[in-house]
Amino acid sequence: MSPAQHLRQIAAAARRELRRRPALHRPLRRAVILAMRVRPVAELVTRLLEPHRRATILAYPQWVRENDTITEADRAAIRAAIPGLARKPLISVVMPAYNTDPALLRAAVASVQRQLYPHWELCVADDASPDGRAWALLQELAAADKRIKVMRREQNGHISAATNSALALATGEFVALMDHDDLLPEHALFEVAAEISAYPDADMIYSDEDKIDGRGRRSAPYFKPDFNAELLLGQNFISHLGVYRRSLLEEIGGLRVGFEGSQDYDLALRATERTTPERIRHIPAVLYHWRQGASEQSFSESALARCADSARRAVAEHLRRTGVGDAVVGNLEDMPAWVEVRRPLPAPLPLVSAIIPTRDRAGLLRTCVEGLLHRTDYPALEVIIVDNGSEEAETLALFRELSADARVRVLRIEGPFNYAALNNQAAAEARGEILLLLNNDIEVIEPGWLKAMVAHAVRPEIGAVGARLLYADGRVQHAGVILGVGGDPAVAGHLHSTALRSDPGYFGHLRLAREASAVTAACMALRRSVFEEAGGFDQEKLKVAFNDVDLCLKIRALGYRIVWTPLAELYHLESVSRGSDLRPETIERFKREIAVMRERWGPVLDNDPFYGPNFARMGGHYELAARTRRVRPWQAGHTAAGTG
Repeated sequence: MSPAQHLRQIAAAARRELRRRPALHRPLRRAVILAMRVRPVAELVTRLLEPHRRATILAYPQWVRENDTITEADRAAIRAAIPGLARKPLISVVMPAYNTDPALLRAAVASVQRQLYPHWELCVADDASPDGRAWALLQELAAADKRIKVMRREQNGHISAATNSALALATGEFVALMDHDDLLPEHALFEVAAEISAYPDADMIYSDEDKIDGRGRRSAPYFKPDFNAELLLGQNFISHLGVYRRSLLEEIGGLRVGFEGSQDYDLALRATERTTPERIRHIPAVLYHWRQGASEQSFSESALARCADSARRAVAEHLRRTGVGDAVVGNLEDMPAWVEVRRPLPAPLPLVSAIIPTRDRAGLLRTCVEGLLHRTDYPALEVIIVDNGSEEAETLALFRELSADARVRVLRIEGPFNYAALNNQAAAEARGEILLLLNNDIEVIEPGWLKAMVAHAVRPEIGAVGARLLYADGRVQHAGVILGVGGDPAVAGHLHSTALRSDPGYFGHLRLAREASAVTAACMALRRSVFEEAGGFDQEKLKVAFNDVDLCLKIRALGYRIVWTPLAELYHLESVSRGSDLRPETIERFKREIAVMRERWGPVLDNDPFYGPNFARMGGHYELAARTRRVRPWQAGHTAAGTG
């Protein structure tokens, strides 16, 4: 995406803020005026909006009141909707317990008993607690409610064994995993049943989650992406509320002893091996409240190192089982709860054809090409410089100098700037199995970046790979493309643009490889066969803007995945060699390209699976939307397609 597009989106967001928040009127108006005049306006507007962004993040309690509070009308609508469900599965809530504070255990059980969906059973295994109060309470609760089943293990076996003991009591078609001191909101199981009713082939279902303290105050929500296999290798976002088809759990043998602390992570990874992404459903709603600081027995807090090791081993074994045994798996040094995977490269290395469109700007091009040739640790490389009418003597001399290297070719293409056509023609003449689309303002930072990209690009299920790009001052420029954010009409924007280089991002999304809806062609690697299968860039209707987003969406429509990796990090000077799309001579073309994208991909742009309905569309920084765009399954206007 060009800086002009980014400018236009931020300016539009600022205008909306002027209407919504009169208190911000003066600084935002100044930013909008400057947006028409100053190229680095993104940084300026980001700074002006930062107090609003922090306020939005801190306003979760207000968001809960306005978007996630069940009213009497909601309760009545849910009760009325239950008879109409196509399926009403029995859901077994499975809970291990050990020395639980009786007050917290009673509250956890009560949150299940308060479920508006009536078809459930609670299966609890006491793991030979030395403190007999928890077991006494469980017996009391089971005697009073026939839907509660309890058992006491003779020996302490820790959480995996205890969960399996509780699972042995279950008779439901689906199993929901719950900890002994956490809470379910009263509509949680209805949401799960509605999802099963809409998607009867579902094998795994997970929801968003947050934390709750002893006074009932909710915080730290994690609004998750739809199923993202690449992100799951870095963190267990399935977690809570996790629901599994019981036959699937039995098939994989339940939880594995020896992975305590990350036992549910290991379970999720093994379960994904026996199903398909289409049968893994995400409900974009907070259906689980994780008790914060409630118990000194919390394994994840008291034994972080062991948890991290269990997570690493779970991911490593999953990769071995799925045929990626040579991957290097480790915990992030500064954030050990997250896992980093370095994938192996094939032998011999595939030839990479780097395609670099340019027009003059010899200094930029020299830095880019010399970084490729001399500071990149990847030997199987050819460089195709696509010269679109360069005239300066310095540039022509540079072409002659670079062409002396057998790896470099200069392809002269005359005519008006058409980014799509330049790349299409160069791709047709490339010899490499892998195409590397590269802007002339890219600067190499470290030598291993291309290996990291190729390791993904050669995977048969992956269609394209994007890199982590930084502005010259070190702030994040690109970490994947989010659809449907920014201007009005909205097309796309960059995730976490202008974040600090050290910022881990929203729940680690700047540090972990992820699937994304699109990545920028400023630095994109993909197999030539995929490029050709997708038809390349649209050089007729998307000559300059959005052609990379369009290409990625075509690739996804073919069934491939788009991956962004933080292990490929480079500087990107953000299209300094090309003018603004908002110039009088280009603005009409830019508007036409927006219209093409909206007509071609409108419903897709409005429903990015990795940036859900609870986030605002003003930018890609995970700000909470004032109003969620999700229609809940008991509300008028709900359709199955709207459930995540």
